[in-house]
Amino acid sequence: MRIALLGLGKMGTPVARLLQKSGHQLTVWNRTPQAAVPLADAGAHVAATAEEAVSGTPVVLTMLSNDAATTSVVFGADHAPGILGAMEVDAVHVSLSTISVKLSRLLTESHQQKQQHFVAAPVFGRPPIAEQGKLWIAVAGSVPAIKRVRPLLEAISRGLTIVSDEPCRAHALKLGGNFMIACMIQAMSEASVFAESQGIAPNLFLETVNSALFQSAFYAQYSQTILNPPAVPGSTIALGSKDIGLFRDAAADAQRRLPLADYIAQQLHRAEEAGLNNEEWSVGQYRMAQSIAEQYPGN
Repeated sequence: MRIALLGLGKMGTPVARLLQKSGHQLTVWNRTPQAAVPLADAGAHVAATAEEAVSGTPVVLTMLSNDAATTSVVFGADHAPGILGAMEVDAVHVSLSTISVKLSRLLTESHQQKQQHFVAAPVFGRPPIAEQGKLWIAVAGSVPAIKRVRPLLEAISRGLTIVSDEPCRAHALKLGGNFMIACMIQAMSEASVFAESQGIAPNLFLETVNSALFQSAFYAQYSQTILNPPAVPGSTIALGSKDIGLFRDAAADAQRRLPLADYIAQQLHRAEEAGLNNEEWSVGQYRMAQSIAEQYPGN
């Protein structure tokens, strides 16, 4: 299958490699051209612009960092016309990114107006999981469009959840999942601070609680990340804050208030104010929990 993949960051690059290994004819584009060099060496065509990448290509995948990046690539910015006008009739745009429900709706409508298709396919998993081809993908869109792109999504994942024929619902599901990750990290962080205050080593506490209660590989993974920060963050406080903001916006649009989300947003905002924007997401939340705990009024 001929595919264009736009966005070669920490997640886009391993996805591109998996698609190459699956034998697909791949064209790639990235704002920073150097990121495409290893893929070019492996046989991918590197386009000079996003518009060139999608021209005449039946399937376009985007893995972009946020709403602003997605909006500029799709609709155009800085004198670039955007891919919406460059994609052919009946082409499918698959968004692998975590974007807002509002933007997902706009993309659906805009592609329909151009007689194109939009499939939401936000992924669950960090870069090491992407490299192993073990992402989980929430998918939503029309049945024919999903059928066309399903082999591609299966090539980069360990499984799919077909959510709805409305793409925005898959993006909403992803935001809900990321909110739960943030809550898990906050609970682990504050419980670990408590354990340490009682003379219990955090690693012993987290290992015991996971073995006794959750038995979750996810808890085990995040425990190790919190206590042994990676040299290169898989995700950052800035990205976590962005996702929680999108989650709260979608809840507000549905006239729902979620107090725990307000609290998590406050903690992430404090972390940003403390200069932890580019810190590993889980480590930054843990450090903020430690800092706040030390501000006990009696100290």
